[in-house]
Amino acid sequence: MLKNKNILLTGGTGSFGKKFTKVIVDRYKPRRLVIYSRDELKQYEMKNVEPYRDMDCLRFFIGDVRDKDRLSRALDGIDYVIHAAALKQVPTAEINPFEAVKTNILGAQNIIDACIDKGVKRVIALSTDKAANPVNLYGATKLVSDKLFVAANMYTSEGRCRFACVRYGNVMGSRGSVIPWFFKLRETGKLTITDKRMTRFWITLEQGVEFVLQSLQIMQGGEIFVPKIPSMKIVDLAHVIAPNCKLSEIGIRAGEKLHEVMVPEDDARHTHEYDTYFCIYPEHYDWLELQDLREERKDPLPDGFRYSSDINTCWLTETEMRELLKKQGFSI
Repeated sequence: MLKNKNILLTGGTGSFGKKFTKVIVDRYKPRRLVIYSRDELKQYEMKNVEPYRDMDCLRFFIGDVRDKDRLSRALDGIDYVIHAAALKQVPTAEINPFEAVKTNILGAQNIIDACIDKGVKRVIALSTDKAANPVNLYGATKLVSDKLFVAANMYTSEGRCRFACVRYGNVMGSRGSVIPWFFKLRETGKLTITDKRMTRFWITLEQGVEFVLQSLQIMQGGEIFVPKIPSMKIVDLAHVIAPNCKLSEIGIRAGEKLHEVMVPEDDARHTHEYDTYFCIYPEHYDWLELQDLREERKDPLPDGFRYSSDINTCWLTETEMRELLKKQGFSI
């Protein structure tokens, strides 16, 4: 599907973007992979280090998703788009709300409009667990973004540009993750956690990339794909990273939840469960008849179902987390 195709990746110099780029180039040999981002230093650093330096198909394009004209130029001849650009720091969004709105909402609409105008075939937008029943500004902007991408399917004729989203939890080791922060605090001998009851979903960068590729393959338009991934208590994560450090509980920050939800109760009635993922289908799908190509499709989940990090059926043990962190290059 991706071999010899033209792909554009927004936010391509971030943690996900770098991993996605390596997988795509190694596995599929695209004709052109456009890294679209606004930071010239990060682009310079990425294209001058291994393994990206020798990737002839890479094209680096300075631009902001807030700039529709620039997006339109970058999308010339593009077949597929992965939209990973976002302002995602929860505390930063709380005190700079409209900046998050401009990037995460207005930027999403710019992506939609430009992709339709340029005849892009498929678009996958990266969402977040914080978009389900949001309590912070970042989650609220991503919920709106999800709604925009789902509704965008109504603006295109059948068989043309299709839009879908993927929603998953905390990515191990990504910028802004609590994991690098815990490793930094470990040097002081003291770790701060906001609440000892807190739980989170966890996924590796590699798993995130694979899930995006799987979703791109099977999407029909309007779906929100949610992987089945394990949970872990934050206090157990702290013990894995810094078993000899003193823990200090400081209270939940503004916009923070005790537990994260990826499929809220109100979405259960139009969510279907598969072996490795859930799929939240759109409630209105005038753009196509949902004749699902996946034979394993089952009945919708029962009313009251909730996929939440505190009642998850799959949990990471401290040993499993320790091994995952080692594979991510962390020193345990």
